[in-house]
Amino acid sequence: MSLRTPALRLFFTALILAAAVAPVLAADVPLEFDNPALQQRYDKLLHRLRCLVCQNETLAVSQADLAQDLRGEVYRMIADGRTNQEITDYLVARYGDFVLYDPPLQRSTWLLWFGPFLFLLIAVYFMARFIRSRRTADVEPEPQDRERLEQLLREPDKGE
Repeated sequence: MSLRTPALRLFFTALILAAAVAPVLAADVPLEFDNPALQQRYDKLLHRLRCLVCQNETLAVSQADLAQDLRGEVYRMIADGRTNQEITDYLVARYGDFVLYDPPLQRSTWLLWFGPFLFLLIAVYFMARFIRSRRTADVEPEPQDRERLEQLLREPDKGE
């Protein structure tokens, strides 16, 4: 099968064009309000919410599809007249405290707050155990072994 037939050339050209255009079509369209106060509120809220996919990025900077959907949801709720607290409560009810970039310190978020320190302590403990196990103790040789060693050191090399 060769690319000499017009149908195959047309198919592969369309395939290449579709692959080139797909990222552009999937790009995030920035949502903007006409009212500067609403825009500022929207931007601040997006910086307080965490991307659930990226986990270390806010919704404002994440490029994940879920982040794009959540930005649209926040935009819609602000346009509907909901308060920041209502929007935050809705997202926390749906996704848990992890959606907040700075989750509150409470029993359910202890692992989020203290988990990294706990893992660090565990790592230090096992590293210390490993280092201690690798140390060689200074052991004095037995008297007969010491005499044998001294004798070997005094004797000239016999070609061994």
